[in-house]
Amino acid sequence: MNLIIINYGVGNIKSIQFAFQRLGVEAKLSSNWEEIQQADRVIFPGVGEANYAMQQLQKTGLDKLIPSLQQPVLGICLGMQLMCTYSEEGNTDCLGIFDAEVKKFSNALKVPQIAWNQIFDLKSAICKDIKEKDYMYLVHSYYVPINKHTIATTNYGIDYTSALQKHNFYGVQFHPEKSGKVGEQLLKNFLAL
Repeated sequence: MNLIIINYGVGNIKSIQFAFQRLGVEAKLSSNWEEIQQADRVIFPGVGEANYAMQQLQKTGLDKLIPSLQQPVLGICLGMQLMCTYSEEGNTDCLGIFDAEVKKFSNALKVPQIAWNQIFDLKSAICKDIKEKDYMYLVHSYYVPINKHTIATTNYGIDYTSALQKHNFYGVQFHPEKSGKVGEQLLKNFLAL
C-alpha cells in the first residue's frame, strides 16, 4: 500500500504516521505532485488556522492538485474543513470539493470543543464496523453544518457534520489517529476502500 500524507507544513503528522504503523502501513510524507498522484491512498491532515493553511497550499499549487485526485483521499480535522467551499475562519475561500461552508460555533458554547464525543447517523463504507454513538476525539472551534455530503453526525449544542463523503473524497472532523480502537477501525476501513 502506497500511502502518502500531504506535507504542507500544517498538520499533526507524527501521530497519523504512528497510527498507520500500528496497522502495518508506512505512511510517507510528501508535497511532490507526482508522488501524491501515484499514491494508492492520500491523507490530507490539518491543524491550525484555515487562512494560513490555504496560503501554504497555494504556495505549492497543492490547492489545484488535491481536488483533481482520483484515489481515496481522507481529510482530517482542518483538512476536512479545507475541502469545503468556504470557512468563516479568516474569511477563507477553500478547495470547494464539498459544497458546504464552515461556521464558527456559537459564543454560548465553550470553544474549542476538546472532548470525546459520539458519532451517529453513520452512512458510508468508511464507517463499517463502527457502532452508532461510538466515541471519537475532537478538538475544534469551527464546524460544518449537516448537508448532502454528511455521512456521520455529532452533537455539540447543535447537530453538525463529523464526517463527509463525495465520490473518492472523505473528511472527518475528529482525529481517528487519537480515537483508540474506533479511530483505528475507521483508518482500516479507509485503507480497504
